[in-house]
Amino acid sequence: MLVLGLESSCDETGAAVVAADGRVLSDVVQSQVALHAPYGGVVPELASRDHLKNIGPVVREALSRAKLQLTDIDAVAVTNRPGLVGALLVGVQAAKGVAWAAKKPLVGVDHLVGHLFAVFLQRDPHEKSDLPEFPFVALLVSGGHTALYRVDAPRADAITELGATRDDAAGEAFDKVAKLLGLGYPGGPAIDRLAAQGDATRVPLEAPMLHSKGLDFSFSGIKTRIAYMVEEKPPQSERDVADVCASFQAAVVTVLIDKLLRAAESSGVRDVVLGGGVAANRELRARLEAAARSKGLRAFVPPFASCTDNAAMIAYAGALRIVNGERDGWDLVTTNATALPRATRKGRGAR
Repeated sequence: MLVLGLESSCDETGAAVVAADGRVLSDVVQSQVALHAPYGGVVPELASRDHLKNIGPVVREALSRAKLQLTDIDAVAVTNRPGLVGALLVGVQAAKGVAWAAKKPLVGVDHLVGHLFAVFLQRDPHEKSDLPEFPFVALLVSGGHTALYRVDAPRADAITELGATRDDAAGEAFDKVAKLLGLGYPGGPAIDRLAAQGDATRVPLEAPMLHSKGLDFSFSGIKTRIAYMVEEKPPQSERDVADVCASFQAAVVTVLIDKLLRAAESSGVRDVVLGGGVAANRELRARLEAAARSKGLRAFVPPFASCTDNAAMIAYAGALRIVNGERDGWDLVTTNATALPRATRKGRGAR
């Protein structure tokens, strides 16, 4: 079974063709980074207009790279939640039009579910990689989301939140710290690059909520700490900036890995999975694999293309719904809320 997937939840216009076993036949992404960079973040109205301009050509390119016609596709999957509603509308309306014209089934996909199952994508036909076994614990970490999930089966109703951020997402903290340091947008890659050149010991920063008993996260405090630091004593050289980046990244990575491994041990599972845009961070990837190995756990880290927003993960998650006999009608709607049940309360205070 071949599924055409569409993704337009934020600032990437994507289309992909994926088989039900996870084989990626094509995956096309049109990035909007250059469009939003002058504003230091995503401008929703500009994102929607750019999706509208690019969705048609991106879908045609995905079919062309897969060497397929629309009639060869068995179903259409599209991100319908969560995300920027105006951006989601472009993808959902396009998917409805394609599915209706080709007389194919339509399924909506939760963006977070796509990230959680992106580890199963097979991008290299010549390389058969190991795959995690159910149940596993996953850390989904991106610009808009940071949460730990226990995944018991390849279905949305088999996913349970174990802990999440009480305030900012980790990726949002990366972008805001980068802005404080004058590194531009997007901030994550810039901090990752400079951190490799810096000395984390020269700037004392504590890993936020590292010693709390629960599995929740908080990143607003460390962001505020750096804001005060930059205001009181601005970095005087590129080395100073690199040291701040190294310390900030080390603190965030430390708490992410610690709580992921704690969640796995308390859940009695041996496999841990990384997903989301921040999963492309090189320090996080390297340290997680080493830390998991030291505890006798198996870490599964997707390739970079499967971490950032892409339509291949949406097509695969849609294929799982189709296999389970699920379908959506022409009344499929968009929303900025995930379908996954949330257990973490936002804000401060005792739990």
